[in-house]
Amino acid sequence: MRIKGHRGALAPLALILVTGLVAPPAHATPQVAPQTTPQISPQGGKVPVAEGYGGAVATVDLDASRAALKILKQGGNAIDAAVAAAATLGVTEPYSAGLAGGGFLVYYDARRKGVFTIDGRETAPRAMTSTAFEGIPFAEAVTSGLSAGVPGSVAQWDLALRRFGTLPLRKALQPAIEVAERGFVVDQTFHDQTADNADRFKDFTSTSRLYLPGGAPPAVGSVFRNHDLAATYRELGRRGPSWLYDGALGAEVVATVKRPPVTPGAARVVRPGLMELSDLRAYRALERPPTHVTVKGLDVYGMAPPSSGGSTVGEALGILSATGETEKAPLHAYLEASRLAFADRNAFVGDPAYVGVPLDELLSEGFAKERACLIGPAAMPNPAAPGSPDGTYAPCPAASPTGVPDGSDDLRDKGVQAVQGQGAQEEKPEGPETTHLAVTDKWGNVVAYNITIEQTGGNGIVVPGRGFLLNNQLTDFTFGPAPGDPNLPAPGKRPRSSMAPTIVLKDGRPLLAVGSPGGATIITTVLQILVNRFDLGMSLPDALAAPRASQRNAAATQAEPAFIDRYGPALTSLGHAFTPTPEIGAATGLEFLGRGRVQAVAEPARRGGGSALVVSPTP
Repeated sequence: MRIKGHRGALAPLALILVTGLVAPPAHATPQVAPQTTPQISPQGGKVPVAEGYGGAVATVDLDASRAALKILKQGGNAIDAAVAAAATLGVTEPYSAGLAGGGFLVYYDARRKGVFTIDGRETAPRAMTSTAFEGIPFAEAVTSGLSAGVPGSVAQWDLALRRFGTLPLRKALQPAIEVAERGFVVDQTFHDQTADNADRFKDFTSTSRLYLPGGAPPAVGSVFRNHDLAATYRELGRRGPSWLYDGALGAEVVATVKRPPVTPGAARVVRPGLMELSDLRAYRALERPPTHVTVKGLDVYGMAPPSSGGSTVGEALGILSATGETEKAPLHAYLEASRLAFADRNAFVGDPAYVGVPLDELLSEGFAKERACLIGPAAMPNPAAPGSPDGTYAPCPAASPTGVPDGSDDLRDKGVQAVQGQGAQEEKPEGPETTHLAVTDKWGNVVAYNITIEQTGGNGIVVPGRGFLLNNQLTDFTFGPAPGDPNLPAPGKRPRSSMAPTIVLKDGRPLLAVGSPGGATIITTVLQILVNRFDLGMSLPDALAAPRASQRNAAATQAEPAFIDRYGPALTSLGHAFTPTPEIGAATGLEFLGRGRVQAVAEPARRGGGSALVVSPTP
């Protein structure tokens, strides 16, 4: 379902970040940003911006970016390079990615001239029920075998390479093997993440042996090697995915899930998991149609359910294009559109194999206009009720003397009645977990790829002798009791995700690819970057660097200190409340500048800064 753009569509949030709460006239919006001068490091360290030709990559980590670049220079395509980078992130960013995790991949194929997606989300074991997490404290559920989902990454890598790549898995894994064997230099982020997890890492013999050598986190500046993981990758390349999904490695994963290697004397309550080897045998990565909305002549493609990224970003863009508050108070409108889109996400989005997700209606112009009617000059009551994406949409009621639509209460009631009985769950606190990478090659293929093991450090349990952590992805399910909630656990079900890898086309050609980590803040981060870039015409580096706020249908909006300092007083006067958080997201992206030139962009500071590389700085 397409949302047609119009003049002035999309709240110009990025402009607000520069000039305040007043938007410019729509005709002032440029379609192409000025090029940004690449940042150069004479020491050869990671830099957040690079421009050039022949292919490009942006990740959070220099070694991962180099792995992708190596594959590109050897003649591999964007899919080959993305798998190589993802596997390398399993070495250097092991608390965010790994072969026991999962993810979502959005791919533009230059030869087919189309966008494709691959769902590598983990699944619940067949023994899991809707009440599996009821009564269990969240922290206890995280660090357990019970939270481990059936891994999807390896099946996703295999499907991506067979369907769109040019290399076998063993060759795509080779750069990661080399990094694991020679080691990488521990930076402050890796040290701090290890220290933050030290209390639970020490409670498992396999984890403490790997990540707490000598009983402490590796020192900044030291070299960290993971020979176990190198050997695991090498064997995986030789034996293929069946080694995990129907072989000895899978049996080791299941044994670890069911009998976690708890350190003798540890006081932690560690629940065993439900996974069986039959669950691994049943796992499949899935190719799904992407979500698609058209706004201001740009085709925005994302990930369909069980990810809520594509649906929620797309719905919010539609709401912003329909509300009259964007010109009066665009930042206020941005927060309100996010609030409404999250209300609908929570009410309607889950694994489409288990629940009926009204995806076309959530992305429809009629539904967006109906939801936009609820946005007035002040913040709406919290939480916003979900809407009714039923295909029958009313025009906006006339405004009352106060400026609030007279019939807005009726529209809210309609939403409440549509989902009576569904639980309203508070979002869990969001951290920097997950990672995102973007790659393109000399043929014009493009990958936006989110990968994760869920919480930073996953479930805290390393498979003994294998060098990788298990995920805690099943804690993404709603814990309940919540009758009717679309995200309750079920046998074989995929938990709802917020990952939002996104590719934007203009006139049928790639213009931009972007994504971020950050739990549910991924959605608002991607949305804000798109608004920054395409309404204001900010350069992509500036769009990524701008201070962020994340409203997810909660009483308070999470926001970075710079955002609160600059805009907090004005927005508080409109009824908004804020909760400070040090940083939101750690995005990476690509922009195609024309004539074969590509700009690769990563964060300049968040999460220690990222790494952008190009194959060649000159044609």
